[in-house]
Amino acid sequence: MPGRLAIDFGTSNTVVAVWDEGDGEGKPFHIPDYGYLYQQGAENISVIPSLIHYTSEARRLLGNQVKQGNLEDSNRTFRWMKRYISNRSPRKINLGGRQISYFEAGKDFLSTVLLFAGTEINVENEEVALTVPVEAFEHYENWLTEVAETAGMPRFRLIDEPSAAALGYGAHIQPGDVYLIFDFGGGTLDVSIVLIEEEAVAASRRCRVLGKAGCKLGGTTIDQWLYAEVLKQNGRNDYDVEILQQSGAILVECEQAKIRLSSRERSEISFLDVNTGTAIGVEFTRGRFEEILDEQEVFTELNQTIRRALNASRERGYSEDNIKAVLMVGGSSQIPSIQRSVRQFFGKDRVMLDRPLDAVARGAAAFVAGVDFYDHIQHDYAIRYFNTEKGDYDYRILVKRGTNYPTQGMLARLKLKATHEQQSQLGLAIFELGEGRRSSNEAVELVFDPSGAARLTTLTPDLEEERSFFWMNEDNPTFLRADPPAEKGKPRFEVTFSIDGNKRLLITAKDLKTGKKTHINYPVIKLT
Repeated sequence: MPGRLAIDFGTSNTVVAVWDEGDGEGKPFHIPDYGYLYQQGAENISVIPSLIHYTSEARRLLGNQVKQGNLEDSNRTFRWMKRYISNRSPRKINLGGRQISYFEAGKDFLSTVLLFAGTEINVENEEVALTVPVEAFEHYENWLTEVAETAGMPRFRLIDEPSAAALGYGAHIQPGDVYLIFDFGGGTLDVSIVLIEEEAVAASRRCRVLGKAGCKLGGTTIDQWLYAEVLKQNGRNDYDVEILQQSGAILVECEQAKIRLSSRERSEISFLDVNTGTAIGVEFTRGRFEEILDEQEVFTELNQTIRRALNASRERGYSEDNIKAVLMVGGSSQIPSIQRSVRQFFGKDRVMLDRPLDAVARGAAAFVAGVDFYDHIQHDYAIRYFNTEKGDYDYRILVKRGTNYPTQGMLARLKLKATHEQQSQLGLAIFELGEGRRSSNEAVELVFDPSGAARLTTLTPDLEEERSFFWMNEDNPTFLRADPPAEKGKPRFEVTFSIDGNKRLLITAKDLKTGKKTHINYPVIKLT
């Protein structure tokens, strides 16, 4: 069946969709070996668990193959890959003398799914759509590019997940309406407000993004809180030998308990250490589960993220009253207390939960088939400079989040000075500024050591800052050549900035000593 392919790579599950020309919509595509059918409302959809297992015989098992083999808790199984990749985690797992990173495991998983689906659907000479979280940095997009090339898919397009979700709810969307997409998945919470526009020439829908906000809070974060609660109630810590040996199994049960508590009032986690005979068990009630979410300020974070997106939308003339419906997507959006909180914010009549798991993939398939949208720059971009008063580095905002592109005319103007005599190379250190999760609680992350055992680790302020400030042009910071060399402290180059239609930051540079333009609309970095 020829068609345009889209893949939504999720932290917990991955969904493949294909554009159906006959029905004019994206539809989930089932891969029997890797996926399984999940009941969503009145229909069964295919989801692929985001899992890869490396056997001792150098074979790879993916998705449902891992579940069927009861290998989820194996120290040779990688899970939560998307989150580790997004955080640029350097962690690796030692498998028989070979060190495998989460970047490599994620690449093996996603490229295999892409290759298999592409062959089955026959996407030769067709574009493929890949989805990206709102808060993704450029390194994540670069990683997706590498994955697509490995799978032999040179033609692909990227779309942010909330915008894809809006297109995926196509049956409910009408031109001229404003929608809020609440995407609470395994790794992130993304909120996007979009306006559906009717294209003047063709009859296809177009989606213009009015406001976006995101934070690194997802289902895996909730799993690690339940994990910590299990240890706490049993008077154990993550360094106990028996806990290390069973950490993977405990995590799997924590995830399952979270899922069960979406439809039940209580769920039990119970383990027996076969070596010591010690019982490890916790019974979670839905009430206690919701208390944990409240203690971790989840509902506060939820409201703040929604309000940041609404504030950006107001700047474009659209308020909360303009929102026709709230479209909830992502596995974590099925948690009753999360749904209740969103309904309290917007009113129950406006909140819809028809396609929590496949809306993003369906919309991505529509996007690659030609249903387009207008977007804006999601992050702030800044120049790093040395602040002599502080005695430390500081940042000057160059591109503000929410900037429309392509820009009309000049975006900013700077004059660059040499920092030492006879300096022949000058440049700029350009940083992408993201948003971390704001919480008064100590930042804790669940990580896997090289043996595959899980441990709870406190994030240092330096590491949190490193994840929020990404040096975009670290490989080429000095791209301006002064000939003759520059004098210390004197302005040598005047640089102006603009953004083109492909989200590239362009510079035009003039050498103030020679009067010549050395660069005209030179692309420096790709914005997100």
